[in-house]
Amino acid sequence: MLALGSSHHFYLRRGPTDMRKGFNGLCGLVRSGMKRDPLSGDIYVFINRRRTHIK
Repeated sequence: MLALGSSHHFYLRRGPTDMRKGFNGLCGLVRSGMKRDPLSGDIYVFINRRRTHIK
């Protein structure tokens, strides 16, 4: 279960994301593109090019 609260930091990736990417691919985007640690407990939000899907 994922409990979201004010103690979490939320990060939105600005560019479009290929929604076929799995956990490892998205971790790579966080590490290389956002210069963050994907296992830090923060919340990362990804959207597709048409902005119809969110991951």
